[in-house]
Amino acid sequence: MKKKSEKTEKMTEPEEQKNVSEPGTTAEPAPESAAAEQTGSAADPLAELRRENAELKDKFLYLSADYQNYRKRVSKDLTEARLTGTVHAVDPFLKVNDFLLMARQAADRSDNLEALRQGVQMIIKEYDKALEELGVTRLVAVGAKFDPELHEAVAQEPSDTVPEGHIIKEWSGGYKLGERLLRPARVVVSTGPAPEDAQ
Repeated sequence: MKKKSEKTEKMTEPEEQKNVSEPGTTAEPAPESAAAEQTGSAADPLAELRRENAELKDKFLYLSADYQNYRKRVSKDLTEARLTGTVHAVDPFLKVNDFLLMARQAADRSDNLEALRQGVQMIIKEYDKALEELGVTRLVAVGAKFDPELHEAVAQEPSDTVPEGHIIKEWSGGYKLGERLLRPARVVVSTGPAPEDAQ
């Protein structure tokens, strides 16, 4: 009887061991759970890209609105700067205009040429002062050597007193703003002494 029971125990041991997994080994996942993991890993990058796209879109809209505001501010600042520059440029000449009106009224009331001459001289002085406040200087042309960068020759004349290539007279004045030429002086240039035959 003992022999039979021992045989039975021996026969059942291998069957039980087959059902028990060895240590260190894992059971294979079911096909359904593996497919679910693959779907989740594939969906995560797409969601991440959508999130990044939304963030970039928000940043772009913010920068676009900020740039439009910047353009409006710059345009407003430029308009204000032009207006301020015009005010500063016009202000010195308002006094000159007052003097011109006063001179015209004086001419209507009086025939005193000396008073009119003095009035005109005062106006010229104020005009030059207004230009000086703006940094504008008048070129000294008569007697200077002709410089094509500063002068525009409108005629040539012989002269016994003015050397050849120098300016005899000025038709209209030249002006500079700092180092920048605003307008060249229109001048008559000497050709030197006239030939004896021409004399």
